[in-house]
Amino acid sequence: MKNGDKATDPLDGIKLVPKPSAKVLNERQYLDYRSEREHCLEWLLTFGKNPEQADGYAKTTVSNRASRIDQFYRWVWEYEDGYTTNLTHEHANEYQRYLAGTETSNSHKHTCTKAVRMLYKWRHHQRGADKWDPEIRFTRENQSTTPRDYLTREERTKIRDASLEYGSVPSREKVRGDERDRWRRYLAQRFEKPAESVTEEDWKRANSWKIPSLVATSLDAGLRPIEVERARTTWIDTENEVLRIPKEDSSKNTNNWVVGLQEQTAEMLDRWLEQRQTKQKYDDTDALWLTREGNPYQSATLARKLRELCDIADISTENRQMSWYAIRHSTGTYMAREDGLAAAQTQLRHKSPETTMKYDQAPVEDRQDALDRMG
Repeated sequence: MKNGDKATDPLDGIKLVPKPSAKVLNERQYLDYRSEREHCLEWLLTFGKNPEQADGYAKTTVSNRASRIDQFYRWVWEYEDGYTTNLTHEHANEYQRYLAGTETSNSHKHTCTKAVRMLYKWRHHQRGADKWDPEIRFTRENQSTTPRDYLTREERTKIRDASLEYGSVPSREKVRGDERDRWRRYLAQRFEKPAESVTEEDWKRANSWKIPSLVATSLDAGLRPIEVERARTTWIDTENEVLRIPKEDSSKNTNNWVVGLQEQTAEMLDRWLEQRQTKQKYDDTDALWLTREGNPYQSATLARKLRELCDIADISTENRQMSWYAIRHSTGTYMAREDGLAAAQTQLRHKSPETTMKYDQAPVEDRQDALDRMG
């Protein structure tokens, strides 16, 4: 370096910790967040556009998006009621729903979403996180926002039926000889134990009501993935066939919600609550549903589960974004169709009626019927 030359800081002129964020962080959080921002923004400048070719975004682009990214972090801190850099897909999806309910232009919402996509692109390439694909497409030309995919009425029935078939085995008393041995070997593999150790209890365990109750409740209540994760036994009121979701557990933390359930769903939940009491992994928790490993269900786990159910139900997932939100979107679409936007708003727990407006559309099968009538 020649005398008088100065090292060039690629982040010079980009505010790493804007004042609104600095005001809500303690000293250690401030330093942690500053480091997080440095790593992210430097990567975007060097690799962000095309990581394989080390082609980064222009500094003006990164500078403009950096403030939007910071706004998203602050929204997450308010959403979680505390500082975190552990961003999930649920955070990004819920932020989009928050944006959908604001009285800002679609151009603004589109720009905010692009900034969040840049952030998750960095997390995917540098932190090993799953790719994030927005559930809602905000466009500059069209002021409406629509769900990307949802289950049709017929598919909702098929998914509910598939959940009853999922992982089920015949009663031990109904099979004999070689057939019973085959099912015993299947259960041994499923529960990771020697075949000779498979018990009568394992046969009953295979026909658990966990998945049917989870699917039926999600179909009725349009549960978001984060609500499946947070679901508690205290939410369940099977006598009155409702979920009672307290505001501290609700996705938006704004209201207590009472959500209607079908009688059949309430019966499934009753059966599951009875079975749940016999399972050791639930002894020290009031979590309503846990995975086989004893963990809360996450968005990716639920998406895999839905694809498995689609396979059982012979529902094609080709060229479809089949996430757990497909269930929620279908609930909103048909609730709005059958009982109006006000009912859909309450059932889906939307704070703002504008958020529910995206479900105010004729389902595809209704439009097909209209074409048939038109001749």
